[in-house]
Amino acid sequence: MAFVPHPLPPSEPPLQLPPERLARVAEAEKALAQLELAAELVPSVEWFLYAFVRKEAVLSSRIEGTQASLVDLLSFEANQDPEASPSDDLGEVCNYLEAIAFAREELQREGGLPISTRLINEVHRRLMTGARGANKRPGEVRQSQNWIGGTRPGNAVFVPPPPEALPELLSDLERYVHSDDDLPSLVRIGLIHAQFETLHPYLDGNGRTGRMLITLLLEDRGLLSQPLLYLSLYFMRHRQEYYRRLDSIRVGDWEGWTDFFLEGVATIATESVATARELYALVNADRTRVLAADTSSVMGLRLLEQLPQHPVVSAGRVTRLLDTSAPTAHKAIELLEGLGVLREVTGRRRDRTYRYEAYLDRLGAGEE
Repeated sequence: MAFVPHPLPPSEPPLQLPPERLARVAEAEKALAQLELAAELVPSVEWFLYAFVRKEAVLSSRIEGTQASLVDLLSFEANQDPEASPSDDLGEVCNYLEAIAFAREELQREGGLPISTRLINEVHRRLMTGARGANKRPGEVRQSQNWIGGTRPGNAVFVPPPPEALPELLSDLERYVHSDDDLPSLVRIGLIHAQFETLHPYLDGNGRTGRMLITLLLEDRGLLSQPLLYLSLYFMRHRQEYYRRLDSIRVGDWEGWTDFFLEGVATIATESVATARELYALVNADRTRVLAADTSSVMGLRLLEQLPQHPVVSAGRVTRLLDTSAPTAHKAIELLEGLGVLREVTGRRRDRTYRYEAYLDRLGAGEE
């Protein structure tokens, strides 16, 4: 039998916010504020934005079963042929990057779409086009019944609302997104994500869309000014509990879901701050080594400054990044390779690829 949820906020019974839950809210908000501050204190927030958005893109797709890694994505971007198409797994990750860029632009531009069913439909269209599920009506709210687990609704683990109920349910959710109540913004974001996943409004791609919705809401509500939180890492680590907590709200346990969500935000924000500091310290230490080297050069230093946003490079890409000749690009690469900053990973004599290995190791911590 299909489950039709009540509109938000929870009222039967209402969500309880005793002192210990409010303390969890405060802890999560403080962790987000520290992440925002960490990004502001470094010379280039673009370093972290480039890396963290891609980490979230990979992890959110990984939950759905893709096998693409962060290094796979960065290597594809480093060696991208304008005529080449990514693999199916990488295509899903690249779609995420396109979808979140589109959504953020809409939310920031005058007259752009607000967080709404229309915007989410456009996000979903970009997530699914050309990827697995591309034949399941990208960008369109489903008009048939879906289910989770089992072979049919009768033996499914969960059956979302019937399609004829979705227009009203999505309108209710949109109204809640733009309404006010006494609940903290972070709690409301957790509720909205859970309600969206319960509605399961698309034939495929609901998980990725719902997790991106968290990212957009954090920025829209002013809790972060950039999409720096890769919360999918927490959901992936605790995948079974993630699904169990979502399932429990259907029997009224909104408190259990809220505690899980708040703990995830606090944990990943705190880890992200540590990662940001480690990456910044690493680049500073490598800069010092480059400056102290007998063979130091301006181009070598310029290449190092490019690596946080391009941690996988080829000679051709370095030539373009530095706007220089091929011989000069090769000398810059040789300098950083000799200092152990870059490592050649193909073993080939031609068309070689180099990685900023220590940076990628710190950035990818926990991915597996």
